[in-house]
Amino acid sequence: MRRFTLPIRLLLVAIAFLTCILVSCVQEPLKPLRIATNLWPGYEPLHLARDLGYYGKTPIQIVEYASNTERVRAYRNGDVEITSASLNTVLEIAETNPDTRILLVVDFSDGADAIVAKPEIGNLQDLKGRNIGLESSTLGVFLLTRGLEKAGLSIEDVKTVPMEIPEQEEAFKQGRVDAVVTYGPARSNLLAAGAKSLFDTSQIPGEIVDTLIGREELLTRYTTQLQVLGHAWFQALDYIKKNPEDAARRIAQRQGVTTEQFKKSLNGVRFLTLQENQQLLDKSDISLLNGAKRLSEFMAKNKLLQQKQDPTPLLDHQLVSNIKL
Repeated sequence: MRRFTLPIRLLLVAIAFLTCILVSCVQEPLKPLRIATNLWPGYEPLHLARDLGYYGKTPIQIVEYASNTERVRAYRNGDVEITSASLNTVLEIAETNPDTRILLVVDFSDGADAIVAKPEIGNLQDLKGRNIGLESSTLGVFLLTRGLEKAGLSIEDVKTVPMEIPEQEEAFKQGRVDAVVTYGPARSNLLAAGAKSLFDTSQIPGEIVDTLIGREELLTRYTTQLQVLGHAWFQALDYIKKNPEDAARRIAQRQGVTTEQFKKSLNGVRFLTLQENQQLLDKSDISLLNGAKRLSEFMAKNKLLQQKQDPTPLLDHQLVSNIKL
């Protein structure tokens, strides 16, 4: 019987070796990449990419929040890996989360964010002493401050009424506010109902920038998901360009507005190309960096930041540099 001992041992060793190989070859399922977003036209390509199947089987989840405050809280608490954020919000988050990185520059607001008022209010100067509905976000304060500056006023010259974007239309109808700082479908609906735009981001070009941000560790922990996300984003932009009617129909239905209303809301949004992203985030084009520095100085001066920041580390080109279309 002893002559079978060695072959049996060899067989057991071989089985163990093969088992180890098989176990090592079985890949762990990809972790879901959770993205916080809001009802803003500039972020709709995320939803369009999902609807068109561009994410494939890659676990990318889009979580929509009603307000900027909720999105920031979700990001800081680790409930999501990525959040949509305007540049001023990025600077605010980076004060407590310095490992935050701008992964993608989504768009420049070129008129899509606005101060909208009752039709009888003629100009910005007429806002003095009035009630202005304002989302509890840095963006709202920033836009209102910039608009009032144009009229020689300050935020102390008006009465701000805290309210989230979904509340604005009803508050406007009820007369609880004379004007609102608004965007997206709420802006389109108010203008369609006869409200007047007194000031918008077309008057401060390049100052309101929308981005997708995440912590630096994402670039190594979610490599596959990020590659799929980045490629799908620019695929969706290409679809919007080549199939504008169908894209508008799909997005308008999701936002609960008419196709024409959605098209109008896009008039104030300029999406950035892959090449523009690469140049801005690798700093070969320093316009975003310089804009962020000016914004940081403004926010610190107006006590929207504790102190002025150097935004240089926030710009990260790794994701966009690896995208091939």
